[in-house]
Amino acid sequence: MAPTTNGQTPAERLLEILGPVDTFHDQEALGDFGMPARMMTEHLLEPVAKGSVTSRLGPLEKVHAFWFAGMSCDGCTVSVTGATTPSIESLLLGAHPGLPRLILHHPVVNVESGPNYLRAHEEAIQGKLDAPYVIILEGSITDETLAMDTGGYWVGQGEEPWGPNGEHRTVTTDEWIARLAPGAAASIAIGTCATWGGVPAAEGNPTGAMSLMDFLGKDYRSALGVPVVNIPGCAPVGDNFTETAAAILYFLQGFGPLPEFDELGRPAWLFGDTVHRHCVRGAYYEEGDFADDFGDKECLVEIGCWGPVVNCNITERGAINHHGGCMNAGGACIGCTMPGFPDKFTPFYTRSPGSAVSSTASRLMGGIIKPLRNITNAHLNREVRWDREGAVPSAWSREKSEPGVVADVFHRFYDKLRRSGDTARNPGEVWGKRVEATQRSGGSATATMAADDVHDRIGNGSDNHRADES
Repeated sequence: MAPTTNGQTPAERLLEILGPVDTFHDQEALGDFGMPARMMTEHLLEPVAKGSVTSRLGPLEKVHAFWFAGMSCDGCTVSVTGATTPSIESLLLGAHPGLPRLILHHPVVNVESGPNYLRAHEEAIQGKLDAPYVIILEGSITDETLAMDTGGYWVGQGEEPWGPNGEHRTVTTDEWIARLAPGAAASIAIGTCATWGGVPAAEGNPTGAMSLMDFLGKDYRSALGVPVVNIPGCAPVGDNFTETAAAILYFLQGFGPLPEFDELGRPAWLFGDTVHRHCVRGAYYEEGDFADDFGDKECLVEIGCWGPVVNCNITERGAINHHGGCMNAGGACIGCTMPGFPDKFTPFYTRSPGSAVSSTASRLMGGIIKPLRNITNAHLNREVRWDREGAVPSAWSREKSEPGVVADVFHRFYDKLRRSGDTARNPGEVWGKRVEATQRSGGSATATMAADDVHDRIGNGSDNHRADES
């Protein structure tokens, strides 16, 4: 992270060097340049958007979202376009009751380009935009003051007449963020590069890469008093972003409080638990079963999984449309959602030092618990009648032996414990190896004895009935 100077944040220092701007493109002179559809994306979608100014609930009909790319691989964009709950399309079309329509300004998905694409950006800086706006950063922020020393820049997005004597010059992502952040209703960082610096900010990088929080500083608040919102992941779960964006839009619309975020600005309901707590392989860890190779079904901690100490919800939510996800698909967690990534997690796919202690403890405990559970599992996989008859009526079990004396003693003791707290009114017989009428030896005698039992019961019942009558 670039150091601050005289108490200034990197954003403040950059603007001090660049100075204010007051010259913008002449929109009338631009004509249809960069407008293949002869209209902006906003106006192209307007006829099919759900609702209108007069029918939409709440004070806001729309909210602009300015999406910027820093040092990025565009994986965050790919993830968000695959989101389903809600989908980016439904947000753009205003399909959710109560939500304002989202007007997305994205350098990849918008139909307009060039100066016309930057028209809304200019209006936001001038305070002329027709609705509130939020800024979204994908990728890390660079220290453009380092590049300026040699007359260059790291990451640019368009040109503006902000050079000497109104000359056009490249405007960096950093500059756009620095100028727009104070007036934004919310500032959102998506992906680990934007939230913590990520791979571009790894030790030894020449760009001075940093996160959006590092760039704007700890005292930053949006125009509505909201600190930077962070949605980490490399790439993040797309639904994590769209769900958080929808929650913020409900807040802006006045239909709900600002959702809960943790001390690092992460949505608390999404990143409050570790990967391990909801991992599909978590029970293997408890029983001391660990994978030896990738592709094994057991816990992956011993081959480099950091899940027990990483805040992420991918195992419970999946990567796209609730499917996939690292551990769900057999991949070990390498901590990509964490502020310490990647420096504190390398080398990848090797056992972490801390797992030696915890894995040993799991093996010791699992060596006792797992056999006991297997005995109980085998017991519960049998119907009571099968225990009485001493056989399972299935050809699939032909080669499987019946429980031995030890297992039988264990389960009699187990059942006594289980029934010891039974509060039923009438004491019931604990199941055992009792001999039923249908099991008595003698072939046809078995049926005869069973019939005699039934006859006796009916007869006794009849006699009792007559006695009652008399």
